[in-house]
Parts: sequence; structure tokens; C-alpha cells
Amino acid sequence: MTRTLFRGGSVFDGTGAPPVPADVLIDGSRITEVGPDLTGEVTIDVTGKTLLPGMFDCHVHVTGSGLDLPTRLELPFSYQFYAAMRNLDATLACGITSARDAEGADLGIQLAQERGDIKGPRLQIAISMISQTGGHGDGWRASGNHFLYSLPYPGRPDGIADGPDEVRRKVRELLRAGAGVIKVCTTGGVLSSRDDPRHRQFSPAELSIMVEEAAAQGRSVMAHATSPEGIMNAVRAGARSIEHGTILDDAAIELMAQAGTWLVPTLSAGHFLLRMADEGMRISPNALAKARQMTDVHRESVARAYAAGVKIAMGTDSGVTPHGENLTELQLMAQAGMSPADVLVAATSSAAELLGVADDRGTIAPGKRADLVVVDGDPYDFAALKGAITDVYQDGVRVHGR
Repeated sequence: MTRTLFRGGSVFDGTGAPPVPADVLIDGSRITEVGPDLTGEVTIDVTGKTLLPGMFDCHVHVTGSGLDLPTRLELPFSYQFYAAMRNLDATLACGITSARDAEGADLGIQLAQERGDIKGPRLQIAISMISQTGGHGDGWRASGNHFLYSLPYPGRPDGIADGPDEVRRKVRELLRAGAGVIKVCTTGGVLSSRDDPRHRQFSPAELSIMVEEAAAQGRSVMAHATSPEGIMNAVRAGARSIEHGTILDDAAIELMAQAGTWLVPTLSAGHFLLRMADEGMRISPNALAKARQMTDVHRESVARAYAAGVKIAMGTDSGVTPHGENLTELQLMAQAGMSPADVLVAATSSAAELLGVADDRGTIAPGKRADLVVVDGDPYDFAALKGAITDVYQDGVRVHGR
């Protein structure tokens, strides 16, 4: 294989240490050396630039493209798969080389990316989110109509389940379909029409069964959870991550810190929902009212969790928010009080640890995948970061650049 040298730049290695001058040598798809005065067969001059590890987004929906329900209702069913190709590519262009899809993508999309048929970040997939009847994932409407953002089909099972036997079977169905992580709704949500984000969903016994079944096949559980009771039920049951964590009280924060449970804040969700409404997108009045109530509370919750030492990984809820705007989440995390270095750690090594791939990626170190992002400017200037990215490498191959 050709040994390629990135010479003359600085390296933010993903551990939180400040960027330092260093060369990076890769051999094929792997990093072999990091340090001064290295040599290679092909040299790429990155003088004056900074290398970052390929970043992660731990909460995306690649088959989703916004919340305008009338528009979505007019699109053919198969259009979502072609939209996913565009959405994945837009995500990759942000320097995000790995992602966790929280509902929507199926095994076929994952395989197409792995085999090089489409460009995009590597995916860990949940396929469908498990919801109780009347819960966050139930598409029943007061009109009597049923509308789901992700309709079931072979390869994407329906996510509704009630009671111990049904939730056990549902987890097994999703694992059979190829889920790399199980997603469950333990509270109501903002976008669902008939529930309240402050109310818990599923019993502790049901949640424990889901975690048990996932663990039996080496999988973890990610919990959509927006308020304290549902958050604490998920943590006690053994969920690996809390998604959103919109309303965190002291007891929930303390429990998460003690248990080592991850928080994936998705601050972008409320931020973009309000912006899209102001720009005229048709959004459910009920959902919009909930979003307006929660946005400031959400930022304060993240700030308090960070101060208490809760582990945080970056996730955006892209699909609800626009694809290709993923790095806005870094700005919002900084505004919630996280240091710039910790923000980048949340998007690199911490995210890799959450997804269970820290041995493979998330830092710039020998043996890791050659997923690299070249930044021409201050990597801590998150408002300008997207425009400052000149090149994105995945497994040592340049997949985006200007």
C-alpha cells in the first residue's frame, strides 16, 4: 500500500489535548505514525492547517428530510432512500465520518455505505424506535388517521409494543433485522401529537427486558428521554445513553453521573425547529408550543449535566433538523458552557466510546482508521468550522474537499 504523509500541520488528536504541530503518516486505511519529521511516499502539504479525527454524529435520521407533513405525504414511499443518499453525503461533507441512525435507516442503507455504493458516514442503525401505544412513536392522530415518519416495511418493523412479552419480541425482531442498537421511548416527545414530554412511558420492568434482550446479542439501548422520571427509569434499567435529556433535575443528573450513562443532547432539534417555523415551514402547532417551552430549559439542563461530570457525546437529530448543518450542534454545546476542547472530544473520542468503536476510530493515533478532517482555520471557531473544512478523508481516501 502507499504510505501517505500529511506534513506541516497541527493535530487535535481527539483526547482533549490542545492541537500540536505534528505529521501524520497513513498506510492504506490506517494511521501508522504521528509525530515530527516523518516521511512517506506521497506527501500532502497541510501547512498552517489542523487535522481533526473524523467526527461522529450520534443521533441522525438519514431517511428523514424535514417536518413538513403535507410535503412528505405527497412523496412516493421509495423517495426516502434516494434522499438518504443525499443526506448521507451532506453529513460526510461536514467531516462526520461515523454516525448512529436513531430511526429510519435499514440494513440495506448500512450495507450500501459499507460496500461503497453510496458515500456517507459509517452507520450504526436502530432501524425503528420502540414505543408504547399512545407514546412518542405512535402515529395515531385525533382525526383517526395514522401517520408515522418511518412507515414499516420488510426490513423496518413497526415499533409499537406493550407489555413484557411484546417488548421482548419487538427487540428480537429489530435485532433480526440488523439493528446495531435498540432505541426506546421512555417519555413523550415534542413532535408527537398525543403525549407530553414530561410524562414517562414504559414501565421499569418493560425497559429492563429490552436492555436484557439487547445485551444478550451484544447490543446496547439508547433512550429517547426528555424528563426526569423517564430518564431515571432508563438509567436504572441499564440504557447506555439518554437522547435529548431536555429536563434534567438534580436527581437525574446524579444518577446518570453515578451510572456512567451518556447524554446525547441534540440541542439542534429545538434550535432548528423554531428557526424553521419562523421561516414558514408548516409545523404542528402542538409541537411548536412544546418546543418553545423546552428550548431554554434544555440548554440549562445540558449545562448542569456537563458541570456535574455527566459523559456527553455529540448528536444533532438531523432529519428533524437539516442535514449538512450538523456542526451547529458544536456551537450550541459551547453556548451551554462546554469548553471548546470538550466539545470536540464529544464529537470524536467520546462519541466513539459511546458507540463502542473507540479501538477503531475517534482519535488520531497509530492503528486507528485514517478518518481525518483538514481545517484551514481555528478548529475551536465552531461558527466558521464548516466553511473552514478543506478536505475529508475516510479510510485514507479523500471523500470530500474543495
